[in-house]
Amino acid sequence: MELNEYQAWISEFYKKRNWYQYDPFIRANFLAEEVGEVSRAIRTIEIGRDRPDEESSDFPTQLENLTEELGDVLDNIVILADKYGISFQEIMSAHKQKLSQRYDV
Repeated sequence: MELNEYQAWISEFYKKRNWYQYDPFIRANFLAEEVGEVSRAIRTIEIGRDRPDEESSDFPTQLENLTEELGDVLDNIVILADKYGISFQEIMSAHKQKLSQRYDV
């Protein structure tokens, strides 16, 4: 699936579930929460979690969790971009240009 196709699909999905209406400030907080969950998933994979109240999981399960959390981060970024009318093509082009100008690439 192409990024712009996914952007349209996830935006429509969020609208149907009544999740889209949150303003960008609230959405940015959802994004921060999801980034924390990505960090926790990576910590679990890399150094483990020494918590007696949590069951340990095998590596494939840990990767599945990380994949899910990265998807949650992506969705929040997609919705923020959509709310401001920014396509992923625009984001990638602008970022590539910025990095190319900043660093002698």
